[in-house]
Amino acid sequence: MMSGLRLLAAGDRALLAETGSLETALALLDHLQAEPPEGIVDLIPAAQTVLLRFDPLRTSAAALSAHLQTLDLTPRAARSGRQIEIPVLYDGEDLGTVADHLGLTVAGLIARHQAAEFTVAFSGFAPGFAYLKCSDPGLRVPRRQSPRVKIPAGSVALAGDFGGVYPSDSPGGWQLLGRTPLKMWDLSREQPALLAPGDRVQFRAIETFPASAGEPSDEESRLPGSLHLTRCDRAVSLQDFGRPGLAGQGISAAGAMDRRGLAQANLALGNAPDCPALEITFGGVQLTVTEPLTLALGGAPCPLRIRRSDGTVISADPSQPLALDPGESLSIGTPPRGVYSYLALRGGFAVRPTLGSASWDSLAKLGPPPLGAGDSLQPAHARAASTGAQPPRGLPAAGEVISLDIIPGPREDWFTDEGLARLTSQNWQVTAESNRSGKRLFAELPLIRRDKAELPSEGTVPGAIQVPHSGQPVLFLADHPLTGGYPVIAVIASHHLDLAAQVPPGAFIRFHPIPSPLQKG
Repeated sequence: MMSGLRLLAAGDRALLAETGSLETALALLDHLQAEPPEGIVDLIPAAQTVLLRFDPLRTSAAALSAHLQTLDLTPRAARSGRQIEIPVLYDGEDLGTVADHLGLTVAGLIARHQAAEFTVAFSGFAPGFAYLKCSDPGLRVPRRQSPRVKIPAGSVALAGDFGGVYPSDSPGGWQLLGRTPLKMWDLSREQPALLAPGDRVQFRAIETFPASAGEPSDEESRLPGSLHLTRCDRAVSLQDFGRPGLAGQGISAAGAMDRRGLAQANLALGNAPDCPALEITFGGVQLTVTEPLTLALGGAPCPLRIRRSDGTVISADPSQPLALDPGESLSIGTPPRGVYSYLALRGGFAVRPTLGSASWDSLAKLGPPPLGAGDSLQPAHARAASTGAQPPRGLPAAGEVISLDIIPGPREDWFTDEGLARLTSQNWQVTAESNRSGKRLFAELPLIRRDKAELPSEGTVPGAIQVPHSGQPVLFLADHPLTGGYPVIAVIASHHLDLAAQVPPGAFIRFHPIPSPLQKG
């Protein structure tokens, strides 16, 4: 193995190759892109690492480890790119804090930020998010102690040795200096990402922020259809199995939070398991139909009531397909267990995919936008097989304790022995600050890091348990960022990912460690 290359397990379907430098990480990426090893699903480059996600049916951690040992990782010539100027209104929330940390005035910080040259090293975190290597080592700043739940699109930020611009509203822990009106990601462009590896960026101050013309509406999902949503307590989205294999464009797989639940609904109707269906959070949906349709519910079981055309109301079995005639309506109540329910339509919904998927990705803002009361959907009437009931699943309820298997690492060595013991010796409550990106967890005894060192940004996977400085972890789920800058202490085993998504706020998680694929190999 080349000196300095370190392989770490990132769950049971990924390896983190730590190279020790950005140049070596990019050399490794070039090798893997030129001659992809069998079974690789995605590659996620970062500051000093490359994350290799693999299909365990086609390869193994041991086989990939052996392959990596044969590679010559001598850094190659620097990549060349364009010179791009980004206008910035310097009004960020962290401007004063960063200036104080660096011993500068706010005016001095702004001048220094404009004088520095930034070079795009790699993309990650979200579509259009470029990690900009800063030429001025004096602008190095730590991440926030705890990440923000939402950072506005266009926010210009610093963290560690890098600068960046958030392409969409998303959680994040970088220090905010200002905002730009430029779109970092736009699917209407030939190259959706404004910045590409090798591009050189200069920031320029502006005095006012131009008025926004607003986002173009997606009329496709608003076209008249024969399934009408008349009530949605929360936004409803279309989901399938997502967009695997697009990490090179900064796009995570995303997709249904509970893939087993989605497949359950589709198989009850004879659809393909990954056929797009409506993902419903905590029920609270009512719909009417204007043509004969057959529906089925999967995931979290909900109370169902059907209002017939003659005005009579009957209860329906959530494990059975539901046949509705024109003028009839279906009410979906709150599930007593679980979080996410999937309403599938026999023959599927007529929806145009974005980058190969009909899923709405809440972090990347990709796919058909969320639906609400007043929206309609059109059936696709695709060919389907026979229908049939699907066996019910046992899902967690608030107040219960759920055991989830975890694979320690890749960064368990960043924590004290006491911190590691706390991860598995106490119950972690799921807080209300939970969404498709992840669940924030809380326990009386936070996890303890060995020091306050900054971790260079690196790739993450669904199920990663990331720990900010507060010691209260975040469990990444379907719409998680591709890269993160807080250490991941462990990763949920793939066989428990669907269950993890269904743990509701107020329930508790108990983590149970199992051997990593590297130990098995």
